[in-house]
Amino acid sequence: MPPQIDISVVVPICDEEDSLPLLHAEIATALAPYGDAWEVLYVNDRSQDQSLAVMLKLRESDPHIRVLHFRRNFGQTAAMAAGFEHARGRVVVTLDGDLQNDPADIPRLLDKIEEGYDIVAGWRKVRHDGFILRRLPSIAANRLIAWVTDVPIHDTGCTLKAMRRELVENLPIYAEQHRFLPAMSAGSGARVAELVVNHRARRFGESKYGIGRATRVALDLMTIKMISSFSQRPGQYFGMLAMPFVFGIIVFLGVAFANWGIITLRETWGYVVVMSVMLFSMTCVYFVLLGLLAELVVKASGIHDQKSRVLVRSLEY
Repeated sequence: MPPQIDISVVVPICDEEDSLPLLHAEIATALAPYGDAWEVLYVNDRSQDQSLAVMLKLRESDPHIRVLHFRRNFGQTAAMAAGFEHARGRVVVTLDGDLQNDPADIPRLLDKIEEGYDIVAGWRKVRHDGFILRRLPSIAANRLIAWVTDVPIHDTGCTLKAMRRELVENLPIYAEQHRFLPAMSAGSGARVAELVVNHRARRFGESKYGIGRATRVALDLMTIKMISSFSQRPGQYFGMLAMPFVFGIIVFLGVAFANWGIITLRETWGYVVVMSVMLFSMTCVYFVLLGLLAELVVKASGIHDQKSRVLVRSLEY
């Protein structure tokens, strides 16, 4: 029988052959006080270097290691989803494979979980990244995410997190949504905490993140907001989308009556006002009907009660 696993560490890997030996040594040192009740799942996101070979060699000398290998590159979020699906631990910890997260912080996150929290997010209060391309966009994104989701997390982009397994089992994630785990968890009633963690300069290779991710993160933020706030009341969401068009109708009618007293079809302006009012009215009706249809779909399918899972093609070695 396999040993009882309390802690599962999920590490997405993409071209980190130089970092892996040092990273695993640090993880093993940090988790040594927990005996054999831990495992590390390295998820190889179709690395182009020798990362897979290094992971398999490390596994030969350490039975705590499990290796997942993607058939093609799926991205960090998919790698985490695969790790969540295969994790056996009572608590799941995530961290980057580039040595910028410090595994020595893992016990502190686990202690916070034992205090009764469901998810504990790391906060890289002192960062060792470039200011213009990394820190400044991160500051702006974190404030926007905190404002939209109403979850006061300072550093949503920090991969170092600890969470209860039953929590991640019920959180389907895709695209760039791994950074929204605290917000998604809070939406389901989870208790969220934050701890300042150590952040280190990158020692090997180059960062795989750039300013181009901002657009994808913004779109995912809209998705998360809809899922967390309106999944139970889709009619309210579509009603809000209809409000600008209701305002447009009021403006058009107000301008028309203020200047001519009545709308006359004999003038060009009259045609413009009537057609605009009709168009805006049809749009309002469209959104209202979409909201009613969404309500029927949610009620009929029980979609908010079902458990969803992210399916990725992976092989376990």
